[in-house]
Amino acid sequence: MGKIILRLDRVMADRKIGLNELSEKVGIANVNLSKLKNGRISAVRFSTLSAICETLHCQPGDILEYDPDAQDN
Repeated sequence: MGKIILRLDRVMADRKIGLNELSEKVGIANVNLSKLKNGRISAVRFSTLSAICETLHCQPGDILEYDPDAQDN
């Protein structure tokens, strides 16, 4: 079975925005954003994803990627 891979760290680097700045602009706790950035979550709210995309001027597909060959742990 495939796996969803989070690419938030890559988009943040491309936009030259740090975790603290993004956390403030999106309005979610730094620790929760860190978990999202590092892929240690099992779900994300659409409202959070929308706020991240608005702040980073990107699409959800820039942050989320499906890898059909990856194995879920």
